[in-house]
Amino acid sequence: MATFVKFEDFVRAVGEKEHDLADDTFKVFLTNATPVAATHTKKGSGGGAELDGITEEHGYTPEDIQNGYTAAAGVGTMTAVDVIFTASGGTVGPFRYAVIYNDSHTSDGLMGYVDYGSSITLQDGESFTVDFNEVSLATFE
Repeated sequence: MATFVKFEDFVRAVGEKEHDLADDTFKVFLTNATPVAATHTKKGSGGGAELDGITEEHGYTPEDIQNGYTAAAGVGTMTAVDVIFTASGGTVGPFRYAVIYNDSHTSDGLMGYVDYGSSITLQDGESFTVDFNEVSLATFE
């Protein structure tokens, strides 16, 4: 099972009502840049607090995870649907990390990421699935 790592700023931002886990649009993007949970706060290419994704080409763009949020017996859980990326007309990557960010947030605030252990490059026609059945996105007790 892949481990989902939350960005530290996400926890602060949830507490300060910057994210609506039920109604905001969360997306997943791919990157080969190593995420730093303590310092990265937003999607972008400016360096510092920004984490840049791979080039959006050959059928690849960040995708909506169609998140949902439920709460029962004092436990809140965010869910998502699997996302499939397919290279079309060329290669996609290399990438090592799948990163969730809030596309509704004013600065595209980062939520967390999954590390796949080594870089992956999709050849034309190949697909890669970000399987959310294998990770727990956000559980609050």
